[in-house]
Amino acid sequence: MARHDAADHDLTDRVLMEQLLTRQATDVARRQAFERDKQALRELGVPIDTEILAGGPYAGQTRYRIDRDKYELTDLDLEPDEMHALQVAVAAVRTGSGTGRSAIWKLGGALDDEQPPVSAHVPDRPELPVIRAAVASRSTIAFGYRGSERHLDPWGLLLRGGFWYVAGFDRDRGEERTFRVDRFDGGASSIVVGPPGEFERPADFDPRSAFPADPKQIGQSPDEAIEATVRIDAGRAAAAVRELGDDRVLHRHDDGSIDVRVPADNIDAFRSWVLGLLEHAVVVDPPELRASIVAWLTAVAAAGSETGR
Repeated sequence: MARHDAADHDLTDRVLMEQLLTRQATDVARRQAFERDKQALRELGVPIDTEILAGGPYAGQTRYRIDRDKYELTDLDLEPDEMHALQVAVAAVRTGSGTGRSAIWKLGGALDDEQPPVSAHVPDRPELPVIRAAVASRSTIAFGYRGSERHLDPWGLLLRGGFWYVAGFDRDRGEERTFRVDRFDGGASSIVVGPPGEFERPADFDPRSAFPADPKQIGQSPDEAIEATVRIDAGRAAAAVRELGDDRVLHRHDDGSIDVRVPADNIDAFRSWVLGLLEHAVVVDPPELRASIVAWLTAVAAAGSETGR
């Protein structure tokens, strides 16, 4: 009988030990998950206050708290006409994101079948929340761009020609630069955000004036500006002069065609402009730009041929 009691006692001890180890492992996993959640919230810009309890049954333990006054936006306190103007704006714009839908609801807008015809589509990018947070906190960002690492004090974002651009002080070049967000190497996960308060944005900075009005000029500093010579036939010459200005005309030919100087800093925008003229325009110089356009058109034609088979 004593042997059975001892065996039962050993079995009970093993069961209790297994339960204790399981509980400890579960506690460790929960703690790790809690730490990951805290880190994720802080990376999103959510302030988390900590407090060491001084008395009571939980003395010495840490309490965490999110102060909603520090995180949530206060009431906009808009006048009726201001609210109506915002409602008109959000009714005419589609962001393509859950955040945009939430904003429309909060401003009294409609969705789905109630939504009026869309007159503008604002593209959404996964990099935008990270860059916006860096702009707000005045944090320098590091990112890959066309194969090289760049360090930028982001001053502001602007949408031009269907693409998002970030403007700021390029620490590597020592001057103001603009970068197209969708050309960041590696996407949002590769952007490294520095500590807050690393720079001060110029008081007179205006994103609208930081970007050239012509999208073909976005992308380079003035000393690196690229200009192309484009020959336009007589049928489109007058329209081109009205668009570009007389000072852009390099030569007028006897057949009525003209050679014009055209900004080509932004190759995509330049190529779109040239293709919009169809057979009425041809790139003359520089040779590498002409070769790039020819190679692109050749690739498009080849892809079309393969699809048509």
